[in-house]
Amino acid sequence: MAFLELSQVEVNEVSGREKNVQSESKSVGIQGKKPRRGTSEEFLNREISWLEFNRRVLYEAADERTPLLERLRFLSIFSSNLDEFFMKRVGGLKRQVTLGIRNLSLDGLTAGKQLKAIEKYVIPLQKEQATIYRNQIVPALEKENIFVLKWKDLSESEKEETKNYFRSHVFPVLTPLSVDPGHPFPFISNLSTSLAITLRHPERDEKLFARVKVPKIFPQWVRVSIEGASYRFVSLIDIIIHHLDDLFPAMKVLSVMPFRITRNADIERDEEDAEDLLEMIEEELKQRRFANCVRLEHGPNPDKWMLNLLKEELDLHSGDIYEVAELLDYTDVKPILDLKLSHLEFEKWSPTVPISLIEDGPMFPIIQQHDILVHHPYESFPHSVERFIQNAAEDSKVLGIKMTLYRTGDNSRIVPLLIKAADMGKQVVVLVELKARFDEERNIQWAQELENSGVHVVYGVVGLKTHSKTLLVVRQEEDSVKAYVHIGTGNYHRGTANLYTDFGLFTCRPEITQEVVELFHYLTGRSLKSDYKKLLVAPINMKDSFLSMIQREIDNARAGKPAQIVAKFNSLEDSDIIRALYKASQANVKIQLIVRGFCCLRPGVKGMSENIEVRSIIGRFLEHSRVFYFRNGGQNIIDGDYYIGSADWMFRNLHDRVEVITPILDPILKEKIQESIDVHLSDTRQSWLMASDGTYEQLKGDDRMGSHIRLMSETLRLNKPSHLDGDQHQ
Repeated sequence: MAFLELSQVEVNEVSGREKNVQSESKSVGIQGKKPRRGTSEEFLNREISWLEFNRRVLYEAADERTPLLERLRFLSIFSSNLDEFFMKRVGGLKRQVTLGIRNLSLDGLTAGKQLKAIEKYVIPLQKEQATIYRNQIVPALEKENIFVLKWKDLSESEKEETKNYFRSHVFPVLTPLSVDPGHPFPFISNLSTSLAITLRHPERDEKLFARVKVPKIFPQWVRVSIEGASYRFVSLIDIIIHHLDDLFPAMKVLSVMPFRITRNADIERDEEDAEDLLEMIEEELKQRRFANCVRLEHGPNPDKWMLNLLKEELDLHSGDIYEVAELLDYTDVKPILDLKLSHLEFEKWSPTVPISLIEDGPMFPIIQQHDILVHHPYESFPHSVERFIQNAAEDSKVLGIKMTLYRTGDNSRIVPLLIKAADMGKQVVVLVELKARFDEERNIQWAQELENSGVHVVYGVVGLKTHSKTLLVVRQEEDSVKAYVHIGTGNYHRGTANLYTDFGLFTCRPEITQEVVELFHYLTGRSLKSDYKKLLVAPINMKDSFLSMIQREIDNARAGKPAQIVAKFNSLEDSDIIRALYKASQANVKIQLIVRGFCCLRPGVKGMSENIEVRSIIGRFLEHSRVFYFRNGGQNIIDGDYYIGSADWMFRNLHDRVEVITPILDPILKEKIQESIDVHLSDTRQSWLMASDGTYEQLKGDDRMGSHIRLMSETLRLNKPSHLDGDQHQ
């Protein structure tokens, strides 16, 4: 489990991207704009705001109300998030500094100043993580007879058992690499853990350096013999360190330092000059493997000679080096998390079957009767989205299937269904987004497998990521051809559908389906349609539509009509949207924002944003759904305009990506969304309120008032439990 897709890619701060945005925007009928820079009084810094988000994740590990193994898992998630942050965000900032690019952040900071601010923020965060682990998690684990041991804590019999394990399993795999005139400094892969070793020949005085990579093919925490009902683990790093004499016989081991490096994943690309996008992404993956280091983490009390050598060989500065007090990589604790002790984990959850889909059979007649809105992971992904695709693949009346794939799992059921549909002679078109960060390799494999099976595969619009979650099915009815669509807020990925909260709409309303048909013409062909009436499509009409709806609320407020904005999404950074919200606040429009990740808007500032409230919900599920509500002068709240879709209020989503947001037109479905909004806005367990300085305070209320518990309970009350998804859930 990881809070990936915090994702948290560029704010258009890298050289050349403004030009690309403008040229691509013109091609679809809009004028791209370079983001206007502001001041620290007007905007919060994106990077620091993201680190504040990760602090909230870290707090889940400290919160004793969270089950113990889940607290350990949140330590792992915090580390995984930070790894991705350094690879993408810090990597991008460092590239700007190296190339001499002077782009300012929204709050007016240069890349160099942001890097210094990040360093000052990260060091105490990592110390806090180590303190939580050492002073809270480890003692709590011991009370449950789970022991994470140092070598010195093992019994003699355990040491002997561990020695046998090392000799039989680990020793043959290890490859000690020395550095001398005949052996150059070895390549060190991204996020790998190594041992830096200072040696001395018994007959010479000079120090020698060697590196041993800690192999990830073995559990990083090895379970030793069970004593009674206890679970005893020792670190693989510790095991290797205490058997270095086997690797360097007759040599003197002077010092050992575990270390770990992070490489830059922010690789500049030029799609316009690429003859083959697939080849370009494959080449980028190779470049990323050898990209510059952006961070070195090491254990305590390092040998200065050794550290200086690593610093020089890896071309690092002092600000790139972080001393870690406890675990070097908290993502290695999987063997402990896999103990499956239910009393130390969140209560198992099996998504329910939506009430309208309880009856077996094809979904098409049901969608003809009424729209369907599903809410994952409360409601089942296999019993809704996968069922819809299976119906389409097997129905002889279905003529074609078109969909976008941004991320999907290794064991996806969707890809085989699409191949099956193509084998049956249906027209199947899949837009596979090769540029989905850190999923490029998997997507390349899926694209090639689909192509080899006769599916039409396209890679999207040059210069833009296709991030929309759209699925179109064309079916021959008795008297006409009819289109059915699914538009969602999350990926077509069963695994994340059990972990991320997302909405998905099924409809056959012609006013929506016809625009989805034309959207795919844009994605696969050269359509320049720009007059979408119902859908909000980025980079075509989405941003202008949002700005127009915000202005409409301002006009309504000034006219004495009800005016309100509620928006829920991952991140807020677009300067024009933020300034429009400030203007709305000053016109007395009530604005409530539920922003899981970073937020560059300052709420509650007198004269600027006192009518804006920002909250963040953190818990067992990753809040991923994007929901937008505008009161539009309605006396009844349900009479307002509701939207769901794939986009955050970020520059990249509104300019650099193909995104789709759909209106919700059925009043019953509007009520379902409003109920979820009400739950989030009344949350006093998982909710954090944001102050104008960018810090957050967690609400301390009834534990039963957490959003996830309340929505699980309400979904169980309304729907039929499903026992097919629970084994997927963590």
